[in-house]
Amino acid sequence: MAFNVLVVDDSAVMRAMIVRTLKMSGVPIASIHEAANGEEGLHKLNDEWIDLLLLDVNMPVMNGQEMLQRIRDDERTRDLAVIIVSTEGSETRLAALQALGAAIVHKPFPPETLRDTILRVTGVTDVEYYGSFAATGDSLDF
Repeated sequence: MAFNVLVVDDSAVMRAMIVRTLKMSGVPIASIHEAANGEEGLHKLNDEWIDLLLLDVNMPVMNGQEMLQRIRDDERTRDLAVIIVSTEGSETRLAALQALGAAIVHKPFPPETLRDTILRVTGVTDVEYYGSFAATGDSLDF
């Protein structure tokens, strides 16, 4: 299964780093979409089929926590796999995000951490993941 991914972060440089790390992770990707804040991200979710959201917390216009709450309140997106990719250090805020069903990956992170978190939140098993590489002959080397 190849994933349609949305990366939401207010920093274009950070989005580029996340996209690059995502590609290095070895996770099969069908498409990658980007947004600079939660409001833009919600528009993308309305326009595109997204399997996985990589979301920053601290952004202008609409922050990641507000976006995640809106996603969970909408029956069309409430089950979307979400990974918070942030430098957020507030344990209270991180706990609130986890209570909304998001996994947390702290910046910076290696491709393996992102891969393992994606597999966990999407429910893809190691057998399914590694089996897809065995079938295609792709390499898992980083």
